Amino acid sequence: MADGGGIRVGPYAELTFDAEGDPDRAAQAEVARMEATDLLVFAHGWNSDRSAATRLYDRFFAPFPGLVGSGVRLGYVGVVWPSMRFADEPIPDFDHPGVRPERAAGPELDPGTRRALGVFWPSRGPELDRAAELLAAREESAAAFIEFGALVRELAGVDAVPTATAPPVPALFTEDVLEVCRELTSALARTGALPAGAVPAQGPAGPVPAGGAPRVLWNGAKELLRQAAYYQMKKRAGVVGERGLGPVLAELAERRPALRVHLIGHSFGARVVSFSLRAVPDGARYVKSLTLLQGAFSHYAFADRLPHDKGRGGALRGLQRRVDGPVVACHSPHDTSLKVFYPLASRMAGDSAALLGLDERWGAIGHDGVRAVPEARRLGLDAALRDGVPAAGCVSVDAGSVVRRGGPPAGAHSDICHAELARLVVSAGRMGR
Repeated sequence: MADGGGIRVGPYAELTFDAEGDPDRAAQAEVARMEATDLLVFAHGWNSDRSAATRLYDRFFAPFPGLVGSGVRLGYVGVVWPSMRFADEPIPDFDHPGVRPERAAGPELDPGTRRALGVFWPSRGPELDRAAELLAAREESAAAFIEFGALVRELAGVDAVPTATAPPVPALFTEDVLEVCRELTSALARTGALPAGAVPAQGPAGPVPAGGAPRVLWNGAKELLRQAAYYQMKKRAGVVGERGLGPVLAELAERRPALRVHLIGHSFGARVVSFSLRAVPDGARYVKSLTLLQGAFSHYAFADRLPHDKGRGGALRGLQRRVDGPVVACHSPHDTSLKVFYPLASRMAGDSAALLGLDERWGAIGHDGVRAVPEARRLGLDAALRDGVPAAGCVSVDAGSVVRRGGPPAGAHSDICHAELARLVVSAGRMGR
């Protein structure tokens, strides 16, 4: 077994970053010493701790030694950054036999999620404790929901004084909390997390009876808390990529100019590796491929012009050109986290007329691939593996034939440990036999 805390391939090292993108310098030096021709750099999405990320890397990296050509010497890097997941989001095959994770049956917070939230928001213990109390009590009181909404806004950091450069706040955190919780509860029902008839119809007098609120809406309140964590993770992922991983890789490339780097990211980790492209110097050619697995960011991210605003481009406008190879975006229709819930955290204040559900404007790249990039190709997984992917530019690969397992509410979002996807990374990086 190779070094690296149980990773069965090697050489392996972990690049660890804090929330501001500052790296662990000892780990950075360890990566710089790797004897490799090609470096696989993988950033996880929402995981509660390092051990979950390490298990993911161990599973995903396992097929690679048998897939690459004889002239390729792989080095494996796992990016560890501060994120979390709720324990009610199962990861296929990750639970040890005979061991059931701690998960709450209702809207209350299970012990594992409460601990993870405490690590994610280390200075917010009292707010988290009160939010947990409200979820457990499930009072039929509009006042209780209003208090919960205020706590969530504080945790998400959207109650701070706005500035001219601050991004707009999603309407999810600014609209009437009872109506938001109703819509989120309805969305949970659409994913199968709740019975289809669980949400009472809205009456003529308003979303809830005067002075009261149905207990079932606390399921939506828990989802609102989850979205607050995702809102923070989304911002944090961009910071870690642009200010942390990107400069580390640029420095490494300057010291090791022959080293070929292949970036891989899952979920918000796809955002980490993509935003690292902002630190690639003009003309540099060390990033040889970028593979996005169920990426949790906009399908318009690489667009030069947004279809709904021709004067603006995507957040990663044109950065695919800093990859000396293809940008491969894997997507799956079985990922309900991106199909149903990603748009909730993405809609901006003022767009509340269509607050929920997937639409063309707010889709995720991991749901339907790259959009509004004219030269982008679209392939099925079988065709991509049989014929290969283009040598450069964006390509969307429908991976729904393998990325299909997982329970509600996230669906197949974390079902990414497949040999077919490892083969796709090898094909993108031109590392095959």
